[in-house]
Amino acid sequence: MSTVLSVKKRETGHRSTLTQLRKGGAIPAVIYGYKLDSTPISISAKEFVKSIQRNGQNSVFSLELEGQKVNAVVSEIQQCSLKDEVNHVDFLAINMAEELEADVPIKLMGQSVGVSEGGILMQPNLELKVKVKPAELPESIDVDISTLKIGESLTVKDIRDHIPVEVIDEDDYILVTIIAPASVEEETIDGVEEQDKNK
Repeated sequence: MSTVLSVKKRETGHRSTLTQLRKGGAIPAVIYGYKLDSTPISISAKEFVKSIQRNGQNSVFSLELEGQKVNAVVSEIQQCSLKDEVNHVDFLAINMAEELEADVPIKLMGQSVGVSEGGILMQPNLELKVKVKPAELPESIDVDISTLKIGESLTVKDIRDHIPVEVIDEDDYILVTIIAPASVEEETIDGVEEQDKNK
């Protein structure tokens, strides 16, 4: 189910125009893609944030623009580093019948055996690139790590056949690794011993 958002066309202009928009509770945005030229728009900041919180960033938006409905997904969100505010949004207009590529967050499930035994969990990659029809785009991909022991890793190859969407990333793309705490301690001890030798 798509999330309906009302949007307005806006004039591209000076920075002061964008500042005025934001002060008025709107977010400058742009929409481009399927059967659509790049169009500057503005959206209600309150409604957009509420929609993201309720349905997630990977949801399909039905944008109402001057009587026309356009299906779109969020391509990019620019946020202010000083304030927790959205500065700009890029929407990609899509064909609901065609598959698209998207980055989906990895959600780790369960408590790893290795972590329970004192191992340290490392997650080098936080997202997976998938190919799927827009209506089937998941908000996250659940990865069970409960059986993962110290010294073991989970890769795309290990989960590819257990998730309902096509993963584009290569089989050796590492999702999670459990490393032994001793290896970290040994590196520290070796470094101290080397310093003592040099004194």
